[in-house]
Amino acid sequence: MSAGGSRSSVQVDLAAVQRRTVRVLVVGQVFGGVGIGATLSIGSVLAADVSGSEAWAGASATLSTLGAAAAAIPLARLAARAGRRMALTLGVLASALGAVMTVVAASGRIFPLLLLGFALLGAGAAVNLQSRFAATDLAPPERRGRDLSVVVWSATVGAVVGPNLFGPGQGIAAALGMPPLTGSFVIALAFQLAATATYLVGLRPDPYLLASARPAVPRQVAAGSSAGRRALFFAIGAVAASHAVMVSVMSMTPVHLTHHGASLTIIGFTISLHVAGMFALSPVFGMLADRVGRIGTVLIGQGILALALLLVALGSEQTSLVTLGLVLLGLGWSASTVAGSALVSDLATGAQRTRIQGRTDLVMNATGAVGGGLAGPVLALVGYPGLAACAAVLVLLTALSAVALGTIARNARRLVVADG
Repeated sequence: MSAGGSRSSVQVDLAAVQRRTVRVLVVGQVFGGVGIGATLSIGSVLAADVSGSEAWAGASATLSTLGAAAAAIPLARLAARAGRRMALTLGVLASALGAVMTVVAASGRIFPLLLLGFALLGAGAAVNLQSRFAATDLAPPERRGRDLSVVVWSATVGAVVGPNLFGPGQGIAAALGMPPLTGSFVIALAFQLAATATYLVGLRPDPYLLASARPAVPRQVAAGSSAGRRALFFAIGAVAASHAVMVSVMSMTPVHLTHHGASLTIIGFTISLHVAGMFALSPVFGMLADRVGRIGTVLIGQGILALALLLVALGSEQTSLVTLGLVLLGLGWSASTVAGSALVSDLATGAQRTRIQGRTDLVMNATGAVGGGLAGPVLALVGYPGLAACAAVLVLLTALSAVALGTIARNARRLVVADG
């Protein structure tokens, strides 16, 4: 009786810690997301201004993406040694340092320092990605997808609020006697420091260290087995390919719409709806991943991506169809990313957990950077419908990979971890 009571109390304690962890991660994601969103939209303008050439306008997004990719592995290793609390805290502090560097670079017109600042800002994006995995450290198998998706969903706030802080940023810059374009980075710094305090104070006890101290639970399919390696390769590939598809098409949509006479208001509205599609329904896809299965939900995501690409290809001359396609593009990305990330968390165990998660984020950011970099030349060569067709190849390969793993329902049940 006493042993059973003790075991029950431990389970209740772990459940309470998990609920607190998810709440802390959500708050940290909101603060960090606002910090990133406040600088993302103005970074290209600042790069062009400091460099003196619009050719460098894309440097902010490129360096931030590369910075996120470069930070993925070090942050994962730090989490393995010292826990999520220290990894997330130091990652956000690195991003805050990037905001400071950006302001200094803009004030002194030092373009190389500005590029370094953009790269460090990318560490904030790496923290946001690692946060979704932190939500799974103590989550029971039947809730991993849901808890992960709630943390992903919280990025909606930053994505919506952040880009609208340019006006207040200008007022702050004027009040402090700073260059007009740097006020948003002061706002970003404030929110990043708030995120730092949230992680440092809130993540006690540390979810990763607590999970690591628990007895190892046998898994039906481990990452080191032959079946596990195939499933893990699929999971990482699905996340990376979906991200490359999303980034390549999304990044070229403003260019395409501009060439067809769309106003900046329409373009901004289209991208806002796309971002809403990326994050707003994440919890729905998280529940699907828990109930239907990881692989099945990834396949659903690929179906949505295929429909999105078909719409933007056939309706490339109609802004309404392109907008609808961009919304579906965000939804497909969300389903695939949530389910693929949950499958990675299912398969990665023990000391290799953070290493595999870090590699997932590295590959995801790297493919996004490659997709965004290649999208411009592809658009110039074959146009917007041709770009959609090229992206569809990745969708087809991902879908075929899911089918190749066997019957969707059977594989989904087999690859979900059972603690009992």
